[in-house]
Amino acid sequence: MKKLREKFFKRNGGLLLQQQLLAKEGTIEKAKIFTADELDKVYDHFNANRIVGRGGQGTVYKGMLIDGQIVAVKKSQAVDENQLEPFINEVVILFQINHRNVVKLLGCCLETEVPILVYEFIPNGTLFSLIHYNNFGDELIPLSWDIRLRIASEVASALAYLHSATSIPIYHRDIKSINILLDEKFRAKVSDFGTSRSISIDQTHLTTIVKGTFGYLDPEYFQSSQFTDKSDVYSFGVVLAELSTEQKPISFEVKDDEDRSLVTRFLLYIEENRIMEILDKEVSKQGKMKDVMAIVLLAQRCLNLNGKKRPTMKEVAMELDTIRASHPQLHSPRLGLKTLEVDSNFTV
Repeated sequence: MKKLREKFFKRNGGLLLQQQLLAKEGTIEKAKIFTADELDKVYDHFNANRIVGRGGQGTVYKGMLIDGQIVAVKKSQAVDENQLEPFINEVVILFQINHRNVVKLLGCCLETEVPILVYEFIPNGTLFSLIHYNNFGDELIPLSWDIRLRIASEVASALAYLHSATSIPIYHRDIKSINILLDEKFRAKVSDFGTSRSISIDQTHLTTIVKGTFGYLDPEYFQSSQFTDKSDVYSFGVVLAELSTEQKPISFEVKDDEDRSLVTRFLLYIEENRIMEILDKEVSKQGKMKDVMAIVLLAQRCLNLNGKKRPTMKEVAMELDTIRASHPQLHSPRLGLKTLEVDSNFTV
């Protein structure tokens, strides 16, 4: 068993990870490499009752560390040996991310057949469920304008941090409402960095096999295979449209003569000065018209087909902060007091 674990550790890039962590000593806090024995106790031998989510990058289990901290344990898919260095680089980068609106990677285990990553546990499900199902257990509570505005601002702040405040710029590459989790106070936490990539300072884009989610995917990236920071901006624009309309990015419930793409309908309604017809009633009822239109026009700029004409995430975050500053009531006393069961769309 000991030899097998050593074999897995080497195959999963354990020696490379140790070298990287030593090289960056002092810049990474509390990065823990768990042994297989330590982690076995955390998630109870991959008990099926502990599963809280499944996704393209692996299965997520709920677990508890020795100190009592609740964690999300992600059993990754097997790592291609040709991709070991990029995988380990990404793990090191995630260890360095420290932002209140980004899910924190606490540690990993490479002694198992496939790598296991340990994240902080985020209890209140996904933004997707909150928007589209008003997922509050037995209660159906309308999603207030204040909460929408705060969540948008928090996600923008996290992306601006990844793009411009980290030592190496990081592109998320799969921003969508399912990858935005909500903590016990319903603060947004950006998650699922399985397809994320870091780039050197002098790079302007990544040329990659197209990955992402239909409905959120930057059309420019789809055509050119070149992913830029503005591709994340486009996906964020889709989330803004989702928050404003409570409609899914791709809908099969629209009328036959309407486009199933939310972005196409959203931009068309703006162009025809009919935007109030597509906005969710809570938005038009609670938001100041000036603020609502500012969000609508910001989303429109993020969704520009020409990436160069889109704002940067830093500009988006600053604009959202300005809108929030003019809006004094930024919380709902009822929202956030109740912790929800994690929904089936939970991803890390």
